Amino acid sequence: MHDPRVDELAKQLVGYSVSLKKGEKILIDLYDVPDSIGLALIREARRKGGVPLLRINHSRLTREMLKGATDDQYKTLAKHLMGEMKDVDAYLAVRGSDNIAESSDVPAKRMALAMKYLRPVLDRRVKKTKWCVLRWPSPSMAQQAGMSTEAFEDFYFKVCLVNYKALLPAANALKRLMDKTDLVEIKGPGTDLRFSIKDIPAVTCAGTCNIPDGEVFTAPVKHSIEGVLSYNAPTIYQGIPFDSVKLTFEKGRIVKAESPGKNKELNKILDSDAGSRFIGEFALGYNAEIRHPMRDILFDEKIGGSFHFTPGQAYEEADNGNRSQVHWDMVCIQRKDYGGGEICFDGKLIRKDGVFLPKSLAKLNG
Repeated sequence: MHDPRVDELAKQLVGYSVSLKKGEKILIDLYDVPDSIGLALIREARRKGGVPLLRINHSRLTREMLKGATDDQYKTLAKHLMGEMKDVDAYLAVRGSDNIAESSDVPAKRMALAMKYLRPVLDRRVKKTKWCVLRWPSPSMAQQAGMSTEAFEDFYFKVCLVNYKALLPAANALKRLMDKTDLVEIKGPGTDLRFSIKDIPAVTCAGTCNIPDGEVFTAPVKHSIEGVLSYNAPTIYQGIPFDSVKLTFEKGRIVKAESPGKNKELNKILDSDAGSRFIGEFALGYNAEIRHPMRDILFDEKIGGSFHFTPGQAYEEADNGNRSQVHWDMVCIQRKDYGGGEICFDGKLIRKDGVFLPKSLAKLNG
């Protein structure tokens, strides 16, 4: 039986998230997802008068390509992908997975080689198209979240179909506050961190580039970060799971990185290039419908009462000059049920135990 929520999601993605206009070309990029969402997106794009283009991917085939990656192979592949990206106005990616660790045995040097060529394609998509990326629910995601398949599907559609437009005024108020801020101080269990965000624009995310959505991000002044940060949300990067990551900073650089039983793997990723030990993003999450981590960053970085602090590449919209093939969103949840914590802007307490205190931000608390 057809689930009408699929059509509702397609309508939101095409009409609101990428705001497709008549005559615009849209690339629909599908990874391990059922035909139902592809059909709904194609039909909705045509209903809007757009021109749908389709790409189909499978994670096991991608893994096999990466395991034997060569310069000639990925240089050629990136050339064709770039040509495709230059020819579209909008981009929608729906990514499913039966195994979140599918690429865990891809050698790091092969992954780095591929990313060296694919990064410009990603940059082109981010900078030059109207884009949105989302996951697709699967039994493996339900298992990650500790939920039954049916309960997770209900959760998935609930968080993806949030009325993001209604949250825009409060999210924009948070952006304006961040734009005026110089010094940020963050404290909590195992965390005592200080850095500047002066003169680096903040960006509101409310249902456009990622679904589910709910964050306002900027970046720290590159060499301003001092202190220690203990992340309490589990994370996964390049198919490798990490828990309880702890980073120590001096003059903006990660000088010590720890994760129980995974110190070697963690530091290998952070040694990928000159920029991977510096931070490219600082963001506050505000999706009140997402409460707990599930090792899926498109969900975890939006958790209500969380923030993420990202080693690696900075976004163009909030650029602190850091360049890297790495962009690793690691999350810390500061609600009481996760140990609490405080965030201060220029000495003023803005969020305590995951709750925004200024009245202008109250709607972000759910």
